[in-house]
This record gives sequence, C-alpha cells and structure tokens, in this order.
Amino acid sequence: MRELVVRMAQAVVSDPGAVIVEETETENITTFILTVNPDDMGRVIGKQGRVANAMRTLLRVSAGLEGRRVRLEIEPAQTPERDRFGSSAEY
Repeated sequence: MRELVVRMAQAVVSDPGAVIVEETETENITTFILTVNPDDMGRVIGKQGRVANAMRTLLRVSAGLEGRRVRLEIEPAQTPERDRFGSSAEY
C-alpha cells in the first residue's frame, strides 16, 4: 500500500523526487505520512481537499480488501528558513 501512496502523489506533484512516504503501524491502524515539496501542497490537497480525499478513499478501499485500517496524513517537507529577500537563513 505504501507504493500506492507514492504513485498517487507522484502523479499530481511537479517534483516527484521530493515525495517521501513513511509508514507507522499501531495495533490495528497503519498510518502513512506523505511529505511533499511545500510548493506542491496545493496540488496534493486540491480544491476543497478533493485530491486528498480521493487519495484517502482509494487507500481505504485498498486496505479494506486486505482487512486493514489506514490513515493518510499530508505534510510539507521541512525547508530552511528564508529571510524576506529569499536567501537562506544560514550564515
């Protein structure tokens, strides 16, 4: 199922190489944490969350076929702080 999340995310983002999926498992729920480039957050979420909800639905259906429960969280990748001139805050 991790591969399903990776492929869905890479299909909608402009920087597929920045897609990272981490998988954690508790007693009965598998959580996928999808990390994308901050510039691609809007594409992954979509208007009114439609893309994200569609991804969650497909993932839920796939998990249901295997008798599992899943959750998908979407986060922006961490980037260095930038000052107002667009340069990195590292000195």
